[in-house]
Amino acid sequence: MLRSCTAGLRSIWALRGRREGAPRLSTDLQPARRLFSTEKVIHKDWALPNPSWSKDLKLLFDQFMKKCEDGSWERLPSYKRRSTQESEDFTTYFLDPKLGEEERLSQAQLFTRGFEDGLGFEYVIFKNNDEKRTVCLFQGGPYLQGVPGLLHGGAMATMIDIALGSCTGGAVMTANLNINFKRPVPLCSVVVINSQLDKLEGRKLFLSCNVRSVDEKTLYSEATGLFIKVDPEKRST
Repeated sequence: MLRSCTAGLRSIWALRGRREGAPRLSTDLQPARRLFSTEKVIHKDWALPNPSWSKDLKLLFDQFMKKCEDGSWERLPSYKRRSTQESEDFTTYFLDPKLGEEERLSQAQLFTRGFEDGLGFEYVIFKNNDEKRTVCLFQGGPYLQGVPGLLHGGAMATMIDIALGSCTGGAVMTANLNINFKRPVPLCSVVVINSQLDKLEGRKLFLSCNVRSVDEKTLYSEATGLFIKVDPEKRST
């Protein structure tokens, strides 16, 4: 698995084709592509296969896409920037308009989507609304290394937070996240994060998840979380 990861890195650097030291912009930092007829901005959906995806990740993706055909499951798109409405909800709730942070926030992006293909967080989430659960397929790239050859625990915690949050729907904030790490995750391997909504009390959502290997034989982590629905009509004090 590490050899395939190294080979992927070599391919990425070979494709750069630029002199040493020359900066390379991520594709999402370049001007957004527009349709000439409607002038509508087209944002890249990062939850779709790219050349860095391993065979395991592509196979699982295809299996869940088939489950989506009858409408029981849906693939959640993923962009570097949040939707306008969601951004407005968070801005209204947490930020003081007097601070004039609009310009700085306009440059913000989701940090898990800030890496070039294959180097960081490669993931896609599928959701079953009736069963109130999600499945996240995650491949951690070489830039997420902790102990040599292993995924950093903070990277795994990040993906657990994202996976649990995907079960909630709407704008939420993490209030509590409790993770039990059972085994380290090999770098560049694929894991499956199964998350579910356990209980709903007003604005409080109680969730749980487990992180397993593709063959489900290895349990890497278990976690529980408490999330709070954001009420855009109220401001944080």
